[in-house]
Amino acid sequence: MGMTFLVVGAAFLLSWIPAFIVYLVIRRRFAGDRIITCPENGEAQAVRVDAGHAAATSLGGAPQLRLEWCSRWPEKRDCGQECLAQIDSSPDGCLVRTRLETWYSGARCCLCGDGFGRIQWFDRKPGLRTPDGRAMSWDEIPAEHLPEILSTHRPLCFNCLVAETFRRRFPDRLVEDPLRAATTERRGPRSAA
Repeated sequence: MGMTFLVVGAAFLLSWIPAFIVYLVIRRRFAGDRIITCPENGEAQAVRVDAGHAAATSLGGAPQLRLEWCSRWPEKRDCGQECLAQIDSSPDGCLVRTRLETWYSGARCCLCGDGFGRIQWFDRKPGLRTPDGRAMSWDEIPAEHLPEILSTHRPLCFNCLVAETFRRRFPDRLVEDPLRAATTERRGPRSAA
């Protein structure tokens, strides 16, 4: 009798593994900030889908989308969320990470000239350079400004971002190599071989 309950219990738990895997896949698909065009004002806004809700409702059919956060909240929290149609039609296309990967693909660092391979978003995030020459991290930029930023700023590799940030924060600890500066001026930015 005890062995029967153990076998039935184990079978019950194992039957939920596919549902759990589907839940995790759908949750990952809808996680992350997205840029949409607000139907109310026609401007770019940042939104975040409630990925847990979308994943849970997908177990019974099509995922039901709702916003977890929007850059226009709390003032417009009670909007009709018509922007979800944009996410539903292209879940990956409006994802901030996808737009940035597209922007960096084929680009070269504006300082050293190195190309960008696969972007490592967790430990070696590239940055960007403002029109006035300041290095910035993506953490400093609100997602809703992404379309404007991509048209005015230039890509910066992780190594140059770290070097320029150090140069800005600790100018008194910096020693320039005059021979390297003279060589760089003659050759221009390094080209990828």
